[in-house]
Amino acid sequence: MRERDIRTHDGGKLALYSYGAEDAPGERRVVLIGGAFLTALIYRPFSVALAKGLGDGWAVDVYDRRGRGNSSDQPHNYSMVTEIADVRTIMDATDARNILGHSLGGSVALNAAQAFAGTHHQPDRLAVYDAAVNIDGSMDTDWMAGFEDSVNKGNINLALARMKRGMHPGSALARIPEPVLVGLMAVVSRTKVNTMFRELLPSGVGELKAAFDATETPRDFSVLPPSTHFMVGKKSPQYYKVTAARLHAAVPGSTLEISPKGFHGSVPAAVKELVMDISDYFKS
Repeated sequence: MRERDIRTHDGGKLALYSYGAEDAPGERRVVLIGGAFLTALIYRPFSVALAKGLGDGWAVDVYDRRGRGNSSDQPHNYSMVTEIADVRTIMDATDARNILGHSLGGSVALNAAQAFAGTHHQPDRLAVYDAAVNIDGSMDTDWMAGFEDSVNKGNINLALARMKRGMHPGSALARIPEPVLVGLMAVVSRTKVNTMFRELLPSGVGELKAAFDATETPRDFSVLPPSTHFMVGKKSPQYYKVTAARLHAAVPGSTLEISPKGFHGSVPAAVKELVMDISDYFKS
């Protein structure tokens, strides 16, 4: 792994981690954009596995988005525009020609590719897995106001409960009464992963609002490359399946693949079949 800091257009920095061939050319480099509440190092097992799956002469570049890991905090005027500019910065720093987005990182990837359409930053290959995009009202965002209020008041367990229910509509988790779920969050939030979630909740408010507020960012996804590859886990929450189908229908020439053993966390977990499928797509 190679680690370095990349300066941003507004004077901040992005922590960049690269795996695979250090001298890989742009057409053999994949920029991985991670999801909400996750740092670049959480994706290390997947990045290593994907670099190996791609083979000799390939590299995977993953960075900490604003407000996490070793990157700068979110600026006061943070929005999806910030995220798009950061993707451009990483592509310029690595010369990468391919983009892979997971969950909320899939929203960043799609919005960036939309903004880059017709420019030299337009990716050769674009893939997303369980993209968290509010397309045609696929995401009910009514829970966001209560989530933000809980974070601002420092009621972290209530914020976690509201986020879990909101991000998994229709699931068994969403049917648990809120007071019971709050108590459950108080127990599970002591784990290492959930401790990290608690630390990233303030920046999470900004990124979730940027990703799900469809009024803030134009979303003419029909301009995405016809080779765009939408992936979703068969075991992922229904929201991601609905979103993937709508995105596929909106992008002429795109492909849709359902990962039979896939669940929402399959990317960070480096599930073998998913690593192979993604490797095959970028090498095809």
